[in-house]
Amino acid sequence: MSYLRNLKNRLQNLAFGKSAEAQAARFLKNNGYAVLETNYRCRAGEIDIVAREGAVLVFCEVKARRTASYGSALEGMTPQKARKIKAAAEHYLMKHNVTGLDIRFDVVTMDGDGPAQKTALIRNAF
Repeated sequence: MSYLRNLKNRLQNLAFGKSAEAQAARFLKNNGYAVLETNYRCRAGEIDIVAREGAVLVFCEVKARRTASYGSALEGMTPQKARKIKAAAEHYLMKHNVTGLDIRFDVVTMDGDGPAQKTALIRNAF
């Protein structure tokens, strides 16, 4: 019984995460970003959203929390996670032969669920 409950919770969390990433992509577009790619994966890690804001290439992490029981969404952005995102960004730059562009690391945080959800953009987060 607990196996099924754990599986159900994992599936709900995956769906919540996918929904949060889609909302974050819309949020970025509404704020002048051009979304180039979502869920870029490599051995080094994953980048939730790769976008451009003007002449700047932006690697964006999405952090979402339904409740504050595990802390705020921003508290989920750890130094270890930042290192993985930077390593994945290096891979992205090499794979796509990107040169001569400024790059930046942003974080979109989403705290809460439904209409009361608070969304924030932290530019140059790390």
